[in-house]
Amino acid sequence: MRGSFLWRNRVVLTGGLMLLLALHLISSGVSPDGRTGRPALVLMEVLRPFQASESALAANFRGFFSDYIDLVGVREENDRLKRTLAQLQSERTHLVELEVENHHLTDLLDLRDALAMPGVAARVIGGDATGLTRTLILSQGSSMGLRPEMAVISTDGVVGKLITVSPNASRVLLINDHNSGLDAIDQRSRARGIVAGAMDDGLIMKYVDRTGDVKPGDAVITSGMDGIFPGGLLVGQVVQVSQEGPGLFLNIAIKPAVDFSKLEELLVLTERPPQPAETTTAANPKAAP
Repeated sequence: MRGSFLWRNRVVLTGGLMLLLALHLISSGVSPDGRTGRPALVLMEVLRPFQASESALAANFRGFFSDYIDLVGVREENDRLKRTLAQLQSERTHLVELEVENHHLTDLLDLRDALAMPGVAARVIGGDATGLTRTLILSQGSSMGLRPEMAVISTDGVVGKLITVSPNASRVLLINDHNSGLDAIDQRSRARGIVAGAMDDGLIMKYVDRTGDVKPGDAVITSGMDGIFPGGLLVGQVVQVSQEGPGLFLNIAIKPAVDFSKLEELLVLTERPPQPAETTTAANPKAAP
């Protein structure tokens, strides 16, 4: 009935009953043998795979995040080590190059001392860009006392002579250029001729009489008679001798002693060698006119 006590207090009474029921369920659920605990056990069993999957997923995510952080650190460390290694390799390469250059310069200075002639060491910094001539550009010029017609040599032999000089650079005409020419002799037989460049980058020895005793394998050296190169410098080795044609001279092919494609440091002789006439005059002043 609407006016009765139960009706008027239905909300309070219903709330109280629900509270008592909840307390009963809680108190009975803690007992493992209680009948009311069975739904909770069933629910726990049903939810167990999902809870296990969630726990594994969370663990995997934590492991993945940790591995990612570690991987980022390892990658940064690897990049740092690569940069350090590249720097060390660059420094080592530079030191090796300095050692090689120092070795070459030492050999050039020893050659200068052996010739007892003043000279200036210079690096090769370029070549002929047109391909019309066989020349090299050196790193020294007139500021170091260089002038045209000075001899240029290496530790292997004769290279060429200066043809143009600027304050800080100079151009060398190589002996294998067709415009080049130097006075030379066969070291064994003393047959004399002029060595010039050939079309195939080699050398030829011209104006050697057909009766001259020149054989393959003979060394060809400078004679010292041209006023540019001192005598006794190695020019090359005879590789072929023939008497073809009706000419008066032998056809002599020479392999250069110098590999012109691998030149790096050269020696420029800053004084001309003494001429035979000058030597004779110095030894016998009465011979002078």
